[in-house]
Amino acid sequence: MAATTSDAGTRRDFIYVASASIGAVGAAALAWPFIDQMNPTTAALALASTEVDLAAVQPGQQIIVKWRGHPLFVRRRTPAEIAASKAVDVASLPDPLANNNALPDSAPATDANRAVKPEWLILIGVCTHLGCTPTVSTPAIPEGEYGGWLCHCHGSMYDTAGRIRKGPAPRNLEVPPYTFLSDTRVKVG
Repeated sequence: MAATTSDAGTRRDFIYVASASIGAVGAAALAWPFIDQMNPTTAALALASTEVDLAAVQPGQQIIVKWRGHPLFVRRRTPAEIAASKAVDVASLPDPLANNNALPDSAPATDANRAVKPEWLILIGVCTHLGCTPTVSTPAIPEGEYGGWLCHCHGSMYDTAGRIRKGPAPRNLEVPPYTFLSDTRVKVG
């Protein structure tokens, strides 16, 4: 008897591989719109960074800018506020870490680690306790005991470097990533 060879096994294998490949391409084509809709919108990407003009801000004043849906505190500190902030012993703080996105997580909460330029302090204005927006302390309207910010929701008090000094907040106000484009212009994000 003569032996016959059959190509049925190899043809069947080819059909399985081809069908599985076409099915995988079809599944990817169907899944792509669902995956793509999770990307940020162009409006959200536009908010990823913002430029702030500092020219009109006088010493002792603060402006609030919206950034990524949160208030951004931009404060021009007075020499007295800077000196008071530098005089604080970091070891006495409830949170001794800088909480600065531009520095390592273990950086201490010194005044120099909280502000790129001592005169300008830029913070995300969200209380680290439950997400309320603290109010700024001014000479006309003093808020809290440390001259910085007071969160009226639960009484957290921050100093002029945005460090928690008293109250239930567990961490210092967050310092966003920012760079100075000029003496009067800063880019946040």
